[in-house]
Amino acid sequence: MTKHVFHLGVTDEDLHGAALAILPGAPERVERIARHLENPVHLASQREFTSWLGELDGKPVVVCSTGIGGPSTSIAVEELAQLGVRTFLRVGTTGAIQPGVEVGDIIVTTGAVRLDGASSHFAPPEFPAVADFDCTCALVDAAREQGVAPHVGITASSDTFYPGQERYDTHSARMLRRFQGSMKEWQSMGVLNYEMESATLFTMCSSQGLKAGCVAGVIVNRTQQETPDESTMQNTEQKAIDIVVGAARRLV
Repeated sequence: MTKHVFHLGVTDEDLHGAALAILPGAPERVERIARHLENPVHLASQREFTSWLGELDGKPVVVCSTGIGGPSTSIAVEELAQLGVRTFLRVGTTGAIQPGVEVGDIIVTTGAVRLDGASSHFAPPEFPAVADFDCTCALVDAAREQGVAPHVGITASSDTFYPGQERYDTHSARMLRRFQGSMKEWQSMGVLNYEMESATLFTMCSSQGLKAGCVAGVIVNRTQQETPDESTMQNTEQKAIDIVVGAARRLV
């Protein structure tokens, strides 16, 4: 009997037994990633969720966008898991907060500071948001194979782009006390970067017997500037895509 899901617009038959998914945030990145696979085909586009199917060494791999943040990520992961996917590799862009991390560098996240809300729907706050060891190793090995020395460590993962990442260039310029000075605190603890999905992804997957990893290209360093350069951003995105595809090849 065909298995349908509520949001993604695909079925288990569409996925042809795919057990691994590559998860960008932006729908427009999905086709770009899928074109690195063999026999890519568009499956569906609904709201923030665009999905394509391809193959690596003859094995099916699905590429599905999650939108921005934990809540929509949790929907994509849940519905893909219902359809048989067991390994999830997030790929995206990020803002570094350590002075030694350069624009164009690659970060592989081992664990996330849970600044989100969605992860609390899967596990209590004491439960760590950690990446799967095999996924992390595959991402690091894929980066090194391409001559890239990735930064490997902790990410601060926030549901909000502005207050949760301590940005004051907002409508009200108001900041809750809990976030005032928070970036400096994370820097002092060795946190590498901010992004918006890994806390939910890691907590959700590791608490439910699924595997997850995360790789991101650095498009700004918050200690230097806030606005990315367009050409640099495209090159960095491509580097991260090459790495996630290489890691997926190791894991299928």
